[in-house]
Amino acid sequence: MALLVVGGSLLALGAVRQQPAPPAVSGPTAPTSPAASPPGQRAPRSDVATNRVTPLPSSPPVRVNIPAIKASSGLERLGLDGKSAMQTPRDPAKAGWYTPGPTPGAEGPAVIAGHVTWNGSRAVFFDLATLERGDTVDVARQDGTTAHFAVDRVAQYPKNKFPTIDVYRNIDHAGLRLITCGGTYSKARNHYADNVVVYAHLTGHTP
Repeated sequence: MALLVVGGSLLALGAVRQQPAPPAVSGPTAPTSPAASPPGQRAPRSDVATNRVTPLPSSPPVRVNIPAIKASSGLERLGLDGKSAMQTPRDPAKAGWYTPGPTPGAEGPAVIAGHVTWNGSRAVFFDLATLERGDTVDVARQDGTTAHFAVDRVAQYPKNKFPTIDVYRNIDHAGLRLITCGGTYSKARNHYADNVVVYAHLTGHTP
């Protein structure tokens, strides 16, 4: 199965047999990560637009909608399993929110993960790698608000070079990371070679 490094753990986002090839990220596939901030300090807003907005209070997400790739799903809740690995969505048609992290719209790097394929079919995040800077991501929340995000960049990393610090470090704004698998699928090893990460920032909310 596909493995995603998460804070020293592994997240399975693959499937159980050979898969169709998902799209690849255009441009550089593994941009250099900014230097890590000292422990306890937030990272600077180095990759977000200047029109920043005030983060929202915490509220669990219930649905994610990505118009550019026609992806929309309810959200499962993902924690850690008995091996300290991030759980994966049970339903390949649904993405999942990583509950130990911030809620989307609140300050910090909220994480939503989804399968790229499953049992030889496309899953919810199959086209995630095709997103471009400026594309929108909307996350409906339990408190009735919808947090609106804009994509800053999309990157594809070999699994053994997954930028854990870049993805999960403290930040001083409301960020969102969408994560799935990508690259070449190995039938023998039953996993994809890469991970795709979409970095986005909060632009506003309704109502």
